[in-house]
Amino acid sequence: MSAGMLDGSVVVVSGVGPGLGRSICTQAAAEGATVVLAARTESRLREVAAEIEAHGGTTLCVPTDITDDAAVTRLAETVTERFGRVDALVNNAFAVPSMRSFERTDFQQIRDSLDLTVLGGLRMTQAFTPALAESKGAVVMINSAVLRHSEPRYGSYKVAKSALLAMSQTLATELGPRGIRVNTVAPGYIWSDQLKWYFGQVAEKYGITPEQVYEQTASRSDLGRLPEPDEIAQAVVFLASRRASAITGQTLDVNCGEYHA
Repeated sequence: MSAGMLDGSVVVVSGVGPGLGRSICTQAAAEGATVVLAARTESRLREVAAEIEAHGGTTLCVPTDITDDAAVTRLAETVTERFGRVDALVNNAFAVPSMRSFERTDFQQIRDSLDLTVLGGLRMTQAFTPALAESKGAVVMINSAVLRHSEPRYGSYKVAKSALLAMSQTLATELGPRGIRVNTVAPGYIWSDQLKWYFGQVAEKYGITPEQVYEQTASRSDLGRLPEPDEIAQAVVFLASRRASAITGQTLDVNCGEYHA
């Protein structure tokens, strides 16, 4: 691992999955960070950590349910005791709520989504505020391009992500005097295994090929393609780094030009 934008930094990432979460961790490590991986599924954490360590990086895996106060407190204590500092927190954990019209929506799914996406992000930020204040560090919230549209069946998802954005902006104002920056990255479609599977389902339903589904979807963006997970992660790394030292309270759309903020 060569020195980079995050050289010497300790970065905590919640919501480490096989797609964007993995990319955030590996890209942060590639830029020189020690990466703390936090999610509920320990086996997934270990897989990503092993990949980073195979390339010479340093990691710490802490299985954590970010909806649990005690678990988040333990995470923060473990990280600060082990490394003595935290330079950036990336809140990537989320749950997709009921993908139905509001007329048919499931209120419990919305509550669960808000608990994880919004309150979980707030709980993590509260827990790491003292350490981030010491390092004059950064928080990066992973949001979504759902902020930019009101398509049918996405209402519940938009409620959660809009609440996350409002919270992030307020945190930027409240934590700014302590030297902590809070920003948001809003991806659109991400060309990951999950989306590839979904496009396969759509293709089967309409009797076309997955390639045609991709082309139809990508044609709505200025660049005529969909971003890869690493491309989203690189934007996250930038906002977490000192190179974004004067940027706070902002939302960076990473969608190949599908939507213009």
